[in-house]
Order: sequence, then C-alpha cells, then structure tokens
Amino acid sequence: MPRPASTRFVVYGLLFTLGSLFATPFVWLVLTALKPVEQTTKFPPVFIPRAYHAELDGRSVEVTKDYVLTQDAVIVEAAGLRHVVSLAQFDEAAGTARLAPDAPPLPARLLRRVQAGDWRVTERAEGFGRAGSLAWDIVPESAIDARVKPRWENFSLAIATIGGRSVEEVQGTVSTVHSHGADSEVTFWDFLTNTLLVCVLGTIGAVLSNALIAYGFARLQWPGRDLLFAITLGTMMVPFPVLMVPLYGVFKELGWIGTLLPLWVPAWFGSAFNIFLMRQFFRTIPEDLSEAARIDGCSEWQIFWKVILPLSKPVLAVVALFHFLHTWNDFMGPLLYLTKRSTFTLAVALQNYQTQNGGTPWHFLMAASTIVIVPVILLFFFTQKTFIRGIATTGMKG
Repeated sequence: MPRPASTRFVVYGLLFTLGSLFATPFVWLVLTALKPVEQTTKFPPVFIPRAYHAELDGRSVEVTKDYVLTQDAVIVEAAGLRHVVSLAQFDEAAGTARLAPDAPPLPARLLRRVQAGDWRVTERAEGFGRAGSLAWDIVPESAIDARVKPRWENFSLAIATIGGRSVEEVQGTVSTVHSHGADSEVTFWDFLTNTLLVCVLGTIGAVLSNALIAYGFARLQWPGRDLLFAITLGTMMVPFPVLMVPLYGVFKELGWIGTLLPLWVPAWFGSAFNIFLMRQFFRTIPEDLSEAARIDGCSEWQIFWKVILPLSKPVLAVVALFHFLHTWNDFMGPLLYLTKRSTFTLAVALQNYQTQNGGTPWHFLMAASTIVIVPVILLFFFTQKTFIRGIATTGMKG
C-alpha cells in the first residue's frame, strides 16, 4: 500500500533537514575557500564571498573594509604621513594634532574632514609583500561598490603555496620570501604522490593479506583456530596510543623512520576488523562450491583464488574502501614517522600549512582542504552501491 502524500512529505522534509545539517560544514568549507582572507574571520560573519571596489587616488581598485568611523574626524598630514585623528586630537588654530590621546602634539596640515559612518578602506593585495605601499582612504558607505565574487584562484594559489612558497613568490612580486632548505622545492603534487603511494600499496596489501587470513579462519579446519580467532578479535580492544611507542621503537631499529614504509607495510600483515569482516562473508559462501572444486582437483589456493575471491567482490570492495579512506585521512601515523617534508602526506602537509609562513591563510587552507576532501567524497558516492551491498550481506547465510 503506497504511503499517503502527507507522510512522504514529512519523511522527505526530515531527510532534507538532516541532510542539510550534515552538509553545513562542507558548505562552510567551500564558501570559506572562495573568500579573501580578511572575510574568513570577520564578525559578523560574511557568508557569501564579496569584493569591494572604491576610488583611491583617482583609480577604481579593489579594497578591504578596515573599520567604520564612530565619530567625526579629520585626515591630517603629520611627519610626512597621513593620519586619521578625532576632532578632539586636532587643534586647527595651532595647526597641530596628537596622533594618540596621550601623545605630544605635532605640526599637522588639515587635508579634509570625514564623518561618522564613513569607512577606512585599503587597496587589496594578496599576501604581505606590498603591505607598506598600499593606498588607503576614508570614504562614505555609498562610495563602496560591493559585488559577489567567488575567488576560484584560491584553489590554484593553495596548490602553489602548500609546498612552502609564499603568495609573493608565486605571483613574482619577490624572489625569495621563505625557504625550507633542501625541501623548498616540495610541491602539492609530491604530497599527493606520497599519499596515493601509501594508499594504493596499503590497500592492495590489506585486501590480499586479510583475505588469506580470513579464508584460513572461515574455510579450513586446524587445531586452535577458534582460540586464535578470539585472540585476534581481542586485539581490537588495544588502543593505538598503547602501541605507539613500541611500534616507533621497532620501526626505528629497522631504519624506517623518515620513510613511507611504516605507513603501508603493516597493512600486508592483516588487521583484526578486516579479518572478521571477510571471515563472516566467506562463511556465507556454500561449502558445496569448495567441495566441488576439490573433486575437480583444485588445490586450496586455487579454491581461494578462483572460487572464493570472485564471489567476494562486495566485501573486498568494502575492505579496500575502508582502508583507502582511513589511509587518505590518517594524520597520526604520518606525524609520528615522517620527518622530512619531501615524504609528507597531504594530511601532514595541511597541518604544516597553517604556520609555514608565520600565520594561517585560512582561505588557502580551506581551499586545500576542499581539494583533499573532494576525491574521497566522490570515491564514496561512486562506490556507494557496492559498499552498502558488501556491508548488508556480510554475515548472512547463503
């Protein structure tokens, strides 16, 4: 019997509301990636990326809105520079102005008067290389032209600067601003290559090793099998922090610290959860298929490779997807074992990006984070059907 229209409306409305709540952080991430840096931390928040234009020195330029005047003031020239001072700090008759309430008066020349509600605006430039040479002025709100402007160039600049270069170097305004020595030539593509290398090698190892071990637990009879399987499951209760120091010591003795080996070689030795998942799936495959293969003269390896694995594609896909996503997002492992920037994965590179040039470029950081997140989201959506089928059929009788 079909559901009433009102029931469907409520269900779809609830799903849409919950979906919107879950999608909000990702939407915020993308919108922040499209903003200029000064709008990423502005209060009240600016949700839609905007660009402001005003006329400075006879030129129409893009500007940043610094602050709004809360009282009438004057622009004066003192000590060879322009300053904005309140009326109380300016003595027009004496031709002096105090640049701060408790500062001594200085000779000053009145340039013009400005009103409360006017904005101080500064010519906008990415980075800090031209900070001292940027034009500024006090203009009324009506003289500022606001436009919606997503900054797609943030993505290319994030890719170009995540390796250690500054925006000024990328744009060619300076020759060298920041250097990391021998690692200064590391690029986003190096981080991506390291990440893919660890993910692909680890995923291949996880699928093959866990399938072999799970086959032994599910299809073969041998003394102590069930006890060893229980011990294997028990290892899932051991938290990783307990193992960090011993594992680090082992990898140090092997000479693997500073290389990618500790991040993918252990995957070739199986993991308790994946073994359990595959074992449960293998047990759903009828034993008659294995017996028929044995009658035909197949060895256990041939049964495993030609009978069991082809029937286990859903669970193999689940294990591969789980491991790939875990490795792609893994931060603790690379942070512990990688000591050179040339071996960093994307997760560690993003963390290092926050402070590599003396501050956090939030717009570039969010752009780089979006670039890192989008591939795994697409991977999940494209494999969603296989993923759900593999989870749903694990543990069911065939």
